[in-house]
Amino acid sequence: MNAALRLLLLTTAVASLAACNRDREKDAEPAAPADTAAAVTLPDAGSNLSYESKTPWANVKLTLPDAVKSQPDLHARLYAEEVRKLRQFVEGAQGERTEAGGEDELPPYENTITVVAAAETGKLLSLKRTAFDFSGGANPNTLTSGLLWDKAMKRQIGLADLFNKGADLTALDQALCSAVNTAKRARVPDSASITFDGKPWACPRAAETPFVLAAGTTPGKAAGLVFLIDPYRVGPRVEGAYEIAIPATVFRSLLAPAYAPEFGGQLSKAGDVTKVAG
Repeated sequence: MNAALRLLLLTTAVASLAACNRDREKDAEPAAPADTAAAVTLPDAGSNLSYESKTPWANVKLTLPDAVKSQPDLHARLYAEEVRKLRQFVEGAQGERTEAGGEDELPPYENTITVVAAAETGKLLSLKRTAFDFSGGANPNTLTSGLLWDKAMKRQIGLADLFNKGADLTALDQALCSAVNTAKRARVPDSASITFDGKPWACPRAAETPFVLAAGTTPGKAAGLVFLIDPYRVGPRVEGAYEIAIPATVFRSLLAPAYAPEFGGQLSKAGDVTKVAG
């Protein structure tokens, strides 16, 4: 074998070995972490209304209302976001329980998220979110919040968006405070009134309190707002949560032109409209 041929064979062998090593190195590289939200959104987020997972560490569940089907952007985003949170809850529960040494006698943690349609107008869809969370301890927590979706703009909006820029919400705050005190006295007759600067409990400010739209006597219109006040926010835990409906007549003059037409009719009930479990 002449020198030229030996050199050619040696060069080919080295190149093949290098390529083989590169392939092995590539196979050994850890896979890039998956984007949980992206993994959820396609394809199931656009069609599913529920999600459930049970493990030795935690049981989680999500339920969405049929109303979100008509809003694909909201549906996909909401499903992906909630499932991501539930998966994180399971991971956190696994870490805590493992670190605690298993403790097999303890039941699995639980996180159940239920979203229902509160009210819908021509332009707005209002959803109420209830999250039940048991992460050990003596008592589970149940927290409520609201989501308001502008169907035309395809985006989530807040309380400030409903009103004229810089609107003075004093009248709304006072109406909410008064209704809360009335509701407290109905549950606990000797309950002391609370004020905006009271301690340990104070009247909630509308701009700082979750809310949903309140349906009324006119189909397709919101007759007011229901403010969602979690336990221990305005009184002892034993009083429970409050849902306080304020009629649109209180704040109608403050509404932004874009959303004023969405309100009309009368509330079937104002004040405490909390639904008692069972």
